[in-house]
Amino acid sequence: MPASPLPRRSLGATGLRVTPLCIGCAEIGDMVDTFAYSVPEDRALETVRTAFASPFNFLDTAASYGDGESERRIGLVIREMGGLPDGAVLSTKADRDLRSGDFSGEQFRRSVERSLRLLGLEHLQIVFMHDPEHTTFEAAMARGGPVDVLQRFKAEGVIDHVGVAGGPIDLLMRFVETGAFEAVITHNRYTLLNQSAAPLIEMAQRRGLGVLNAAPYGSGLLAKGPRTYPRYAYTEAPAELVRRAQAIADICQEYGVPLAAAALQFSLRDPRITSTIVGMSRPERLTQTLELASLSLPDELWSRLEEHVGPPVDPETVRWRRA
Repeated sequence: MPASPLPRRSLGATGLRVTPLCIGCAEIGDMVDTFAYSVPEDRALETVRTAFASPFNFLDTAASYGDGESERRIGLVIREMGGLPDGAVLSTKADRDLRSGDFSGEQFRRSVERSLRLLGLEHLQIVFMHDPEHTTFEAAMARGGPVDVLQRFKAEGVIDHVGVAGGPIDLLMRFVETGAFEAVITHNRYTLLNQSAAPLIEMAQRRGLGVLNAAPYGSGLLAKGPRTYPRYAYTEAPAELVRRAQAIADICQEYGVPLAAAALQFSLRDPRITSTIVGMSRPERLTQTLELASLSLPDELWSRLEEHVGPPVDPETVRWRRA
């Protein structure tokens, strides 16, 4: 693992400084139904230890990841270390009750309080309202609702910053327009195969929010390849999506470039994106991800991929990966 630090970027107006790559901690919650594989606790703990000792300073988790298992495992390492390391940024997400579907303000209060207990922290740097597609915009924004509760926690100093994370782009844009949030996470919707989050990214960046792009591999298809893993966004991929992914993989193969490197750098080279969240479940994945991010890809490759991904962004915006 390289010892040299990665550069830090401002996460919107939060004052937090984060690396361009963020370690996603969903997999270490042992979410077999979502990812189709298990992550034993010893491997998860070693991954978190390696993360805190790595050039990455940013980790992202959620109350729903393994219904608290991801936070519990991270909390074990934080306690081992005597607290969150200096300079580390840890974000989590408040969630609905996974059994009843309760998305009320009271449920979000319980969710935040459980996160504090599991992580072993007295306060949280940034908490996202997670998956608001499971309620209505009006209910989420109502007095005493989830957003109100998170804002009260912020006023009390329990939470430093509040963000929103979810799927449907139009809904996330409505929340961004409220001015109630300081950061936004989109997932699986700004990749080599799907750029539907572009209007959200543009709006959020223009309004000064931190923009986090999660799942640049489409939950695995663009890392393992369509023949090996024909799943996108945690479910079986449609035949047309698999066909497009194979066309992209074939172009990458022509240039001797790993498909995963092109998929990752597609997100990293967009200057509107503060940090790209990549799920990792093994310690060695951190080094592998840095290597993929650091590969020098020919401009001609991006030109060949243009019909699939749209006009590329100036690669000089991510000079750090060539250092």
